[in-house]
Order: sequence, then C-alpha cells, then structure tokens
Amino acid sequence: MKMQKIAIALISAGLLLGACSEDDTTENPVTGEGQFILAVSPVASTGVADYLLTAENLETGTISTAGNGIEQDGTFRYYVTHNNRFFSMLYGQGNPGAVTAYELNRLGRLEKVTNFQTETVQAFAPVNDDILLIKVPRSGGEEALWYRVDSEQLLIADEGQTNIVKLAGNGERAHFTWITQVGDKVFAPYMSIKGCCGDTFGTSYPDSAWVAVYSYPDMQLETVIKDDRTSYIGRYFENGLALVENGDVYAFSSSVATNGEDLTSTKPSAITRISAGTTEFDQSYYFNIEEASGGSNITSWTYVGNGNVIALLTSPAEKGGYVQGKRLAAINLQNKTFKWISGMPEVSEIESVTSNNYTPKDGKTAYIGLTLTDGISYVYKADAIAGTATQGLKVEGGTLTAISRLENN
Repeated sequence: MKMQKIAIALISAGLLLGACSEDDTTENPVTGEGQFILAVSPVASTGVADYLLTAENLETGTISTAGNGIEQDGTFRYYVTHNNRFFSMLYGQGNPGAVTAYELNRLGRLEKVTNFQTETVQAFAPVNDDILLIKVPRSGGEEALWYRVDSEQLLIADEGQTNIVKLAGNGERAHFTWITQVGDKVFAPYMSIKGCCGDTFGTSYPDSAWVAVYSYPDMQLETVIKDDRTSYIGRYFENGLALVENGDVYAFSSSVATNGEDLTSTKPSAITRISAGTTEFDQSYYFNIEEASGGSNITSWTYVGNGNVIALLTSPAEKGGYVQGKRLAAINLQNKTFKWISGMPEVSEIESVTSNNYTPKDGKTAYIGLTLTDGISYVYKADAIAGTATQGLKVEGGTLTAISRLENN
C-alpha cells in the first residue's frame, strides 16, 4: 500500500511539474468564473475515445470536436467532479482502468494533474474530500472491493472489501447501483442478482428495495434499509438517490427487474423516502410515477435543488433495464407533483440523452445533453419551475456523454 501511494504521488508530482514548465506565461490569465466541460464521443464507425471540450456558456454558440479537445485513452469513460477537479475514469471491462484528473490552469485551460490505475469500478461518488470507488463482481468472487481516493493528495488513501453474497442474504448477490454520501454515512442501494446460470442480472426477488448503510471512512456495514413497495433503487450504473437540503433522501425505482428475458417486477416505477436522521423508509411517503405520468418509468434524474428533479422517462413500450429515457419531466419530490417538460425535440428525432448532466443547484435548472438522429448534439436548458426546455449550445462532430463545470483557480 505504501509503495502504491508513493508511486501515484510521484506520477502526480511529475505531471504537475511538467504542466508548470509548459505554461505559456506570455498569455494573460483568464478573468471569467470558470469553464463547462463537455465529454463528446466523436462520430466514427468503430469505438473511439471521448474528447473533452470546454465552453464558457451552455446557452448559445457552437463548438466542434474537429481540431479541438483533449482525447481520452480508452473507449468507455465515466466522469465525476470533486474539489474543483474533473476526474475521468476508464471502464476497463474487467481490466484495470485509468483514472485521470484535470483542473483549469491560469489560462482557463484543462490541464492534467495526475493519471493512475485502479480496478475497473461500477460505482463511484464524492464522499468528504475523497472519491469512493467500488468494484462489484457480477459472478465468481463474493467480495466487492472499495478504494478511497484522496481528491486533494491525488492518491489511493485506503482500500478494503465487503462480502456481497452475505450482504444480499438470500442466496443471490448484492450489486450496487450507485453510492451517495448522507451525513457521515455512505448509502449504497443495490439490486439482487443471481450472478450465474446464464442469467447474471436476473433475480428471484424483483419486488424489493435495499440500501446498505456504511460508516465512513472505514466502510463498515451498519444496517440494510429495506422496503417491499418498489423494486430495486436506481439502475445499473444509475444513481437512484437524491439528497435534499433538509437531509431527506428520495429514491426512485424503475421497476425493471428481470428473470431470464422477462420483466418481472409487479410494482410500479415509484419514488420513496428515507427521512433525515433515520435508517428506514418513511411508510407515509409514496409517489407512484407510473400513475402520475400515464404509464412511464424513470430511468435517471438530476437533482436541481429545492426538492426539484429533472427526470428522464421511457414510455411503457420502451421499458427495459438498459433503455435510457428520452422524455423529460419536472418532479417536485416534497409536494409530489409531476409535469412533462415542453420544448424538447420529438422522441423520434432523439438518438440519445446523457444522464450525466450539470445543474447549478438553483432549484430549477439542469443542462441536458441530447444527440439527435442527424448526428448533431445540443445542450438543452431545462427549467423545473416553468416546465420548459430551450435549445442551447450546439456540439458538432460527436455524441454528448457528460456535462460538468470547473471554476477558475
């Protein structure tokens, strides 16, 4: 472990020194507040790496991948921003994956500050000053591995494991859908999966929800919060929890559990709540989204503040475990209100919508990335209060996969 920390620290130091020596001091430092970071997968016939582009605003203008951006290595990348650094993580499909971190230099340009390898992980999120990473085996081994990356020192500060078969306790295995810091705890909702038998992600328990609660930073399991009013929370690689300002935690279920090739959840897509300071579901709160939406189900959401989320939903015919919604809706979690967002392109014109979107947490705004069937991408500004969306920045040459922001140092 000590050697691992030293090696990563040396890599980081070398990159920092190299970056400083390459600064063009003849240029003036930026005077703006920061830059938006857009991850774009260029148009190609085979798998290609994302490019990271920067923009001063998301509401007007055009940017392109042609001759621009920082190319990532590897074809599947996932992103998180923490402590004003942008972390790009390679999904190695079972192989070790690189973690690359960037920040804005004095000229307002993205600059690499570290690059190191960890195991490929299936869940990650900021916790305190760290980024917590969890590698979850879908079959074979029974231990999920966790890594605590210090986002300031840029090193792996600690690691450990948790037994996911013992955690499930039903003969299957717990597969974390995501992780979220709640107070001084880590909430980790999971799906129960067989992990075998030619039906890896199938389950015999389609109508239950679970959230494992861990202490931090030692990651000791404290309890499991259970409910049978919905299916599992979130989806594979999708955060199903939203922590609101008063400490309440809201959870969505897509109701997409399967057995073989069949959807077997009998519960509707719905939202439940864990009240602040508790480790149990609030039985007085239940919001049936299928009923409110006319049969649609949530596939992901962006919490924008003041109890509001911008959610992506599928139609009943599109419902499935790996289908991303292309319809936007504004939901107030506390008041249990639902309204479709107007101003979006027709669903038939949308090729994809990214679930990794940016919000200033102003209580209403989310910037959502869309790629249309003609290959052009746009950032749409969605307003949860007005229930409208407006077309903004045009992105040429690729598919939008993530939108984030860094402030100038």
